[in-house]
Amino acid sequence: MIIAFLIIVTAITMFVIMKIILPINRLIDSAKKVATGEETKIEEKKEEKQVDEIAGALGMVTTELKENLSEISRQKKQIETILLHMTDGIIAFNMEGKIILVNPAATRLLRIMPEDETFEKIFKRLDIEINMEKLIYLEDWTSSEERISIGDKHINLFFASLKDEFDRPAGVMVVIQDITEHVKLDNMRKEFVADVSHELKTPITSIMGYADTLLEGEYDKQTQEKFLNVIASEARRMAKLVTDLLALSRFDSNKVKVQKEEFDLGELVKQCQEKVQIEIDKKKHNVECFVTANVPPVYADKYGIERVVLNVLTNSIKYTKEGGHIKIYVGFVYNDAYIKVIDNGLGIPEKDLARIFERFYRVDKARTREMGGTGLGLSIAKEILDKNDGSIDIKSEQGKGTEVVIRIPTKKTKN
Repeated sequence: MIIAFLIIVTAITMFVIMKIILPINRLIDSAKKVATGEETKIEEKKEEKQVDEIAGALGMVTTELKENLSEISRQKKQIETILLHMTDGIIAFNMEGKIILVNPAATRLLRIMPEDETFEKIFKRLDIEINMEKLIYLEDWTSSEERISIGDKHINLFFASLKDEFDRPAGVMVVIQDITEHVKLDNMRKEFVADVSHELKTPITSIMGYADTLLEGEYDKQTQEKFLNVIASEARRMAKLVTDLLALSRFDSNKVKVQKEEFDLGELVKQCQEKVQIEIDKKKHNVECFVTANVPPVYADKYGIERVVLNVLTNSIKYTKEGGHIKIYVGFVYNDAYIKVIDNGLGIPEKDLARIFERFYRVDKARTREMGGTGLGLSIAKEILDKNDGSIDIKSEQGKGTEVVIRIPTKKTKN
């Protein structure tokens, strides 16, 4: 009986081992492989129905888990790529104030060093009084902004608290934006408004003053003519200023329609010289014009290019002392026709060269105003040449003269 009992127990034990324990062990091994990310295939046997169901369910979980992990990995790479190439900086800090994420733009804009690994170190070095705890706990529904200057750059900092999946505080995120260009444009706008106001106020004051004087008493004809000439001169100056401002406004709003045509640049330059000959003779300048024989026709807005040439020639005449020398060259190089105007005039200081194309920027405002300039001529010239795919470059040395080079595409480059 004992032997028979042992045989039965042994048979039952073997059955349990073969039908239940071994399949479960295989499932455990498969689950461990899934957990470690290894490729695995779960075997199923028809006679092991219950275990097979578990195996099937685990197989589905494995497939779904792999798909989810793949999607998470893909999203992670996308986010990393976006952060890497963003122009705005991003820094994330955990609850202890340590950096958990920073992109290259943030490192560059804030000049973050390897030792700057905490919120306090970074913003204390930048001399910004901001409390991290306040950002996390007291400003859940708001954000904070700070504007700072680092070197020649203007930086805007946007602080916001981070939340975890249970909407609990998890740290702080900082967005860093380079607003240097915005600040420059805003300053230029303010200067522009101030300059326009000043330029209009001066002639209006003169006109009102002379007109009131004439109305207050009787003057001889000579005095009246003198006052009226001043009024007429100031009125013309205002009209020119308004005309130039309207021209720039049309360029800014892209309302200028460029009518391009083919024409001889050398002939146009000679015609422009003839138009300013009276001013040349008044100042007794020696003007020479050289046109090379191989200049092909240009394809551009003839009226606009004429305006540019007249502006450059007029400037050379105005700012060259009496009896000066002005040379004009018209030639062709690298598929572009060019006009080069060289004078031995007053020249432009090196510090002002970078700003001469700005609106209302003048090296000597009093001298320019006295000579009837509005400070908009070169700005308009650059706009015209930009519209015609051309360019203008100016080299100058104070007291020695100025060289202006204008490049215009030829008809050949447009075919």
